[in-house]
Amino acid sequence: MKYIDEDKINNLLADTAKLDSRRLDIILDKAKLLKGLTLAESASLLAFNEPQYTQKIFTAANFVKEQIYGKRVVLFAPLYISNFCCNNCAYCAFKSDNLLLKRKALNTEEIRQQTEWLLGRGHKRILMVAGESAPPGKNNIDYYIESIASIYAANFKGNRIKRVNVNCAPLGVAEFRKLKKAGLGTYQLFQETYHEQTYSQVHPSGPKSDPDNRIDAVNRAFAAGIDDLGIGVLYGLYDYRFETLAMLAHIKHLEAKFKVGPHTISVPRIEPAIGADFSQTVPHQLSDLEFKKLVAVLRLSVPYTGIIMSTRESAGLRDELLSLGVSQISAESRTSPGGYSFGDNNKDYSAQFSIGDQRSLDEIVLALIERGFIPSFCAACYRKERTGEVFMKLARPGMIKGKCSLNALVTLREYINDFASLRVRKCGDKLIEDSSNKLNVNDQELLQKLFRHVENGIRDEYV
Repeated sequence: MKYIDEDKINNLLADTAKLDSRRLDIILDKAKLLKGLTLAESASLLAFNEPQYTQKIFTAANFVKEQIYGKRVVLFAPLYISNFCCNNCAYCAFKSDNLLLKRKALNTEEIRQQTEWLLGRGHKRILMVAGESAPPGKNNIDYYIESIASIYAANFKGNRIKRVNVNCAPLGVAEFRKLKKAGLGTYQLFQETYHEQTYSQVHPSGPKSDPDNRIDAVNRAFAAGIDDLGIGVLYGLYDYRFETLAMLAHIKHLEAKFKVGPHTISVPRIEPAIGADFSQTVPHQLSDLEFKKLVAVLRLSVPYTGIIMSTRESAGLRDELLSLGVSQISAESRTSPGGYSFGDNNKDYSAQFSIGDQRSLDEIVLALIERGFIPSFCAACYRKERTGEVFMKLARPGMIKGKCSLNALVTLREYINDFASLRVRKCGDKLIEDSSNKLNVNDQELLQKLFRHVENGIRDEYV
C-alpha cells in the first residue's frame, strides 16, 4: 500500500520492549509543546500499559486538547442519502451481496425533509453519507451535487444548515472540483485498514478492493483544491497499534506533500451490522481502555486535528473520551436513508450499523454542559476561508481556540433561544455567564454585542 512501510511500523512496535518512566516523561513533555510526535514516539506511548503510565498519557492528552480547542465540542449529524453500494465490504451492512438489507436512495424532496427534521432539532452541521452506487439513472457526482443543494435549500423557521461535509466514494480530480464548487465543507474518506493483507481480505470485490486508488483519492482531492480532509481507521480489522501508526505515517505523507494534515480524524470501531456476519465476530477487538489510549495518543501525535467520535460508542464512553482528545461528536444519529423518520436505528433493516448512544441532541447538549464543555454548532472557519494551510497556521500553535470559544458561545446562545429544553436553558445560561466572565474585556464586549443580535433574531454571526 502506498506511503505505508509495514516493515518499519512492525519494527517500531517491536522496539518498544525496553521502556521506562523517564522515556515517557520526555515524550509527554515534548507533546505538551504542541509540536506533535515522531512515529517512534507514538509507538512508545502505545506500548505503555501500566495504569500509572496510562493516566499520565490521558492527562497530557487533555492538556493538549484544551490548549488547541479549549472547552468547545462541535456537534453534527450524519445524513445517509443512499445505501446502494457496488462494494462487498465484509463488515458493512451496505455490502452488495447483502440480501437482508432494504435498499433505499433518497430523492431531493426526501433529503430536504430529512434535513428539515434535523434543523427542527437544532442541528446546523451535516455529514452527508452515501454508498458507492448512485440511484438508477444517475451518476455519483451528479447525485451528490443535487443532494448537497437540497440540504442547503432546506429551511426550518429561518434556520438553515451551515456546513455540509461529505463521506462518499473516491472521485477523480474533475469530480472533486465539482464537489467543492457545490459547497463542500470537509471531504471525508477512511482507508478502513492500512494493513494490506487485511484490506484485501475484507474488501474482496468492487472498486474499493483497490487500496492504492483509495489512499490516492486524498491526494486527488488536494489536487482539486479541497484542503479540508478527514481520514480514519475502522478499528477491529487489524492490530490497533499498527493501524494507528500507519495512519500517522499517512499523515506524515500529507504534511510533507501538501503542508496540510487532516482536518479531522475519525476512530470508529466495528459494530454489529445486519447481514454482515463478520461484524459479529471482530477479529481484533480492542478493549475500552485500549480505545481510550489510542485516542489520547492521536491527540498528542496530531495536536491540531479534530478527533471525531460517532454514536457507535456508548453514551458513557463518549462522555469520557471528551477529556482524552475527542473534539467533535455526532448526535442523535441514524445510519439509514430516511432514518430520521424511523424510531429505532437498531431495528431498521436499511441501517449501516448499530448505534450505541441513543440520546437526543438536547440530552447530549445537557451532558456536555454538565461536564463543563461548550456545545458548538459553528461553521465560521469554513465561512471565513480558514481552511487548509490557513487553518493549520492557527490551530497548530493553539491560536484558533479564542475564535472557537467565542463562536461556540454564540451558537450555544442561538440553540438555547430556539430549541433548548427548560433544563438545558437554565444550565446553558449559567455556563455562558461563567465562560464569559473568564474572557478579556474586549472579547466580553464583542460577545455581548453578538448576544444582543441573537436576541433580536439575527442568526449565524461569527468571528
